[in-house]
Amino acid sequence: MSVDLARTFLEITRCGSFVGAAERLHLTQTAVTARIQSLESQLNCSLFVRNRSGAKLTPNGEAFVDFANRMVLAWEAAQQELPLPDDCAEILHIGAEPSLCNPLMLRWVCALRQTMNKHAVHSHIGEGSNLVHRLEQGGLDAVLVYQPLYWPGMQVELLMEERLVQVRNPRQPLPYVYVDWGEDFRQRHNAALPGYARPAVSFNLGPLALQYILDVGGCGYFRRRVVQSHVDSGLLEWVEQAPEFTYPVYLVYPRERSSTALLQALDTLRQVAGADSDWSQRWDPMI
Repeated sequence: MSVDLARTFLEITRCGSFVGAAERLHLTQTAVTARIQSLESQLNCSLFVRNRSGAKLTPNGEAFVDFANRMVLAWEAAQQELPLPDDCAEILHIGAEPSLCNPLMLRWVCALRQTMNKHAVHSHIGEGSNLVHRLEQGGLDAVLVYQPLYWPGMQVELLMEERLVQVRNPRQPLPYVYVDWGEDFRQRHNAALPGYARPAVSFNLGPLALQYILDVGGCGYFRRRVVQSHVDSGLLEWVEQAPEFTYPVYLVYPRERSSTALLQALDTLRQVAGADSDWSQRWDPMI
């Protein structure tokens, strides 16, 4: 089946009419109608009910939306990635949540380029549930997330267990800066520290919040390994008697699609995660 048929179907779904889709695709209405008739013939079912107000999806049409999206995304990914780069035998697609991109994801990519230089590495940063969804669809080979979804065929492995600890700038310890580490953290945080449930300053990206406290002042919760070097240097200090929160990192990958290259890449990740190294995340504002 031509991917153009799937694109035409999705455009009609977005526009709500054959006329609107024809205008968006720069086709005649006759051409759009012919494409849908061909698609319905191949699927042996009706996808739209046409009326004066436009076109409405049938139950079969609603069911086909997800398949059509997958087809278009897969074709666009193939166009982007093929042919393979010179001297590359395979492409590894790995993903991580934003707070894991530096340094864990970055060091993983660096290590892969050193140990598996015959393989191309494509990294993707995004929200956890979206990453796992792309993993399930085959768009990613492995992902790093804080709150995994347990789907059939997915291997969920506890990669490391971090602690979120409260630190402050000793020169300017206020205000309290809330860092959004996810729904589970939010619930535990608000139960333990109800007075900080509605802070004046908040960030949903840990490295940005850390940079703010280093530059402006304040206190907040961060991963212990990330702030350790800042505490050792005196830029930050621990807040005594502040509650600590566990923060596990999970590796998720499909069991049935685990190639030799992927298994080697996962072993490399475990070595990177287990290394005792500086995880500080100070950003250079000139970049």
